[in-house]
Amino acid sequence: MQYTGQIVGWHHLPFGKHPQDVEELAVQAVRGALEHAGIAADEVDAIYAGQFNEGFSPQGFPASLALQAHEDLRFTPATRVENACATGSAAVHQGLQAIEAGSARTVLVVGFEKMSGVSGREVGDILLRASYVKEEAEIPGGFAGVFGKIAEQYFSRFGDQTEALARIACKGHRNGAQNPLAHLQKELSLEFCLEPSDKNPRVAGPLKRTDCSPVSDGAAALILQTPEAAAGKTRRIGFRAAVHVQDFLPMSRRDIVLFEGCREAWQRAHQIAGTSVGDLSLVETHDCFTIAELIEMEAMGLAPVGQAGALIAEGQTEIGGRLPVNPSGGLKAKGHPIGATGVSMHVLAAQQLCENAGALQVQNPRLAGVFNMGGAAVANYVSILERQA
Repeated sequence: MQYTGQIVGWHHLPFGKHPQDVEELAVQAVRGALEHAGIAADEVDAIYAGQFNEGFSPQGFPASLALQAHEDLRFTPATRVENACATGSAAVHQGLQAIEAGSARTVLVVGFEKMSGVSGREVGDILLRASYVKEEAEIPGGFAGVFGKIAEQYFSRFGDQTEALARIACKGHRNGAQNPLAHLQKELSLEFCLEPSDKNPRVAGPLKRTDCSPVSDGAAALILQTPEAAAGKTRRIGFRAAVHVQDFLPMSRRDIVLFEGCREAWQRAHQIAGTSVGDLSLVETHDCFTIAELIEMEAMGLAPVGQAGALIAEGQTEIGGRLPVNPSGGLKAKGHPIGATGVSMHVLAAQQLCENAGALQVQNPRLAGVFNMGGAAVANYVSILERQA
């Protein structure tokens, strides 16, 4: 659908390991977004809070945590939204729908997660709950094991893609090193990402540590308004399209190396927006693992199925290339605090369109694409953003 809601302000905490709890993370993000948008707390008509949780935090029922940011948020309707790793985008889309329905003029969207408070084994167990437990819970290696199996199937069908995945990881770290909000701000050489070592061991199937996004804490928030309420604001980012496609949960019911839900979401979004992949200036896509970014390039139509590796080797997805993919560093380097991820992707795409991305700035951006997914291409959210002012 083409929504009328516009992003008028935001705030993004640095991702990483934070001593604060989820409440403190959410409150900081909310206060920053209100200030950035120039919005008083009593102007907010609805709040959508994105958090996956599932055991990351002992605090359940998180919808009201945002109210702690200001007394004037008390009694504002607040709803928790969750759709696995696409939770943040689900919250953004809910906010857009509230504006479209006429039930709100100003909406606050905040996504947050604290993942570092549990052990590594617990992280793996929690993330596996976003898989089809009846069939997939015993896959070794947690969710990395799920994507390791996807990588094995892709390699079996299309050939060894080890170098392509290493180039994706290298690009993510190079961009992340220039992003002050990123969890991992260190460049890694192609050789380091390519070869297994004590510092870069294999994790699952062909995936090494450098192929996996880190366990991160963080929060991001944005403000949506109707065009009438946003009139006169110094920044206004509109949605040419916002599409949600849900696919079957069991991988056994899908051709998992095609990410068909991702493909369908992009096709619907371009049909609504009247665009094609060639019209995009940049894409922030869901690279929870490097194999995910590779398959998503094909699903979005940037390369034919099985041929994304050649496009990557030519540098077409670098900043300055044909279509910069994850100029922020992506989940791979920026981090992947589950509930915050989708909100973060929208914020960083909006920064690019406002030409406020610093060393990561893409030249003359017109349209920005966002793809955020939950599970292994189960919940698929695409937004096509355009600057209005």
